[in-house]
Amino acid sequence: MKTWIKGAVGLIMAVGGLLVWANYREKPLPRHLKADLIIVEKSARRLTLYRDGRPLKTYSVALGRNPVGRKTARGDNRTPEGVYYIDSRKTGSAYHRALHISYPHSHDSKAARRRGVPPGGDVMIHGLPNGLGWLGKLHRLVDWTAGLSGGHQL
Repeated sequence: MKTWIKGAVGLIMAVGGLLVWANYREKPLPRHLKADLIIVEKSARRLTLYRDGRPLKTYSVALGRNPVGRKTARGDNRTPEGVYYIDSRKTGSAYHRALHISYPHSHDSKAARRRGVPPGGDVMIHGLPNGLGWLGKLHRLVDWTAGLSGGHQL
């Protein structure tokens, strides 16, 4: 077989494998299991749901486009670091299952004021933009959000 044909076949197989991997759907957490703690490990790009101190499910996540370091100002494209709470769920969001977190705390706001910048807000844990679920795991290959995306059914 000619070299270019072998290369083309190899490329087709690689792309096909990537598409199968990207569209593999993880099973969502069963509805009867409710998490009481979410831990995001930014360096590992991992979000784990816990109940009573035990892990329920772990997901790979994408972070903001500027992921290293603490969130310090509006528009810095960073994911907050620290202890925050899910304080609401955004209905009608352009993103799958948008969960609002309690950023900024008073210490975040004070630190931003000292630097003369707004702290930002409206930080959410969310999935892919509505209608782009077909991207599957591909969205986790690059940090693309303004903060944090799991792309999963939490």
